Amino acid sequence: MTQTSKKLDIYKLVGTGILTAIVVVLQSMAIGIKFGQFSITLVLVPIVVGAALYGVMTGAWLGLVFGAVVLYTDSAAFMAISVPGTVITVLAKGMLAGLVSALVYKLIENKNRFVAVICAAVACAVTNTGVFLLGCTVFFLDTMKEWAAGAGYENAAVYMILGLVGLNFLVELGVNVLLSTAIERIIRTVKKVK
Repeated sequence: MTQTSKKLDIYKLVGTGILTAIVVVLQSMAIGIKFGQFSITLVLVPIVVGAALYGVMTGAWLGLVFGAVVLYTDSAAFMAISVPGTVITVLAKGMLAGLVSALVYKLIENKNRFVAVICAAVACAVTNTGVFLLGCTVFFLDTMKEWAAGAGYENAAVYMILGLVGLNFLVELGVNVLLSTAIERIIRTVKKVK
């Protein structure tokens, strides 16, 4: 291993550690910020930064950490229904959000870094919400039907999209897209330092 390679590994390790701490703190603080029934997540931004800077493994790791914090802090309603379904859904949505974000960024980065950041940020939010909805369908459909009826919706799918995740998704997507410029600057700055 060359000296340059060791230096890059240290940068990656330290950067991933810092971003991991940011994910834990932001998600722990986000519990009090609710739009609709669930807390919004503020950690998609550091997940996108880590995914873009350090690749697929870091993106997946940061997403997994995000999922673990959600399991610990904000999953009681689903845990009461199905522990395995909740664990699978929450960890998968976080991990896949980071992984997909990294893949999208790497696919577009050489063409246009700013567009790559926007696409990665959108992919992160869409994957996070999409996997959550898939998990609700696979593991909690009967409960979703009950909740939909209780909320006055005739259809569980409409309830899940409009009543359960709609506003949260729009806020999370908006935050990611609005902060894309800052994300791109962070990435550019860190890559210069390397």
